[in-house]
Amino acid sequence: MYIYSTRANLSYMKKFLMLVVTLLLLLGTFYAGLRVYGAWNDEWSGYNASLLDYRCNIAVIPIQGDIVPYVGAYGEDLGVTPVVTPDDTLRLIRYAEADPLIKGMLLRVDSYGGSPASSEIIANAIKRSSLPSAAVIRDGGTSAAYLISSASRRIIASEFSNIGSIGITMSYLDYSKQNTDQGINYVELTSGKFKDAGSENRSLTLEEKGLFQRDLKFGLDHFINIVAKNRNIPVEDVTKLADGSSLPGKLALEHKLIDEIGDEESARAWFASEIGADINEIIFCE
Repeated sequence: MYIYSTRANLSYMKKFLMLVVTLLLLLGTFYAGLRVYGAWNDEWSGYNASLLDYRCNIAVIPIQGDIVPYVGAYGEDLGVTPVVTPDDTLRLIRYAEADPLIKGMLLRVDSYGGSPASSEIIANAIKRSSLPSAAVIRDGGTSAAYLISSASRRIIASEFSNIGSIGITMSYLDYSKQNTDQGINYVELTSGKFKDAGSENRSLTLEEKGLFQRDLKFGLDHFINIVAKNRNIPVEDVTKLADGSSLPGKLALEHKLIDEIGDEESARAWFASEIGADINEIIFCE
């Protein structure tokens, strides 16, 4: 009788332990799943609510603020000044492409430009994406921000928008006279005569200015060619517009820099036509 009771107790203990282990494994799996989902969901900051109900199908990619290589690159006020970086923007594009529910990308543009190289990285990612994309320019989509917008399949803008400003600047403040007035001397120690060209503490020589103008010309030509290719406009026509000035929406439409005067509802209608859906089925992830 004693031996039987011991064996029975051992059997119950084994079953109990197996049950406990199984429950722990299930809880661990559930917790890990929540962590993975939470990390994925956090990447879509700004439009989590719609993603949770699995109804939205157009990813919103914000192009809002200065376009910079990385946060803090130009000494912006962190947490106050909105910025656009290639890494953050490409991450959103990758998540949109990997999500089977997402059928397109809406670029929400409110930017007056920034880093040319950073904007080219973003533009190339948009251009290569298999997802249809539309840019909606609100207040401004100029300079580097227009370069990004030009990579989308359709550009929609308000008549009040500032658009274009095709050009590049390297302007800066020259403090040399102020330094002289304050008795501050600039001591030049360089390994080559152009190494400190562009220092704000001394004036440019004519030779140095010529070098910078040369670089600006290369950059401008590249900018013009990108816009001409993306917008299917003759290079000569874009060149005529590339004086650095911006255009209001109506003039931008006349010069084919945009496709339509409108807003996000116009983009909704375009997406519906593009993917073959009812307009009421087009829901932005925001």
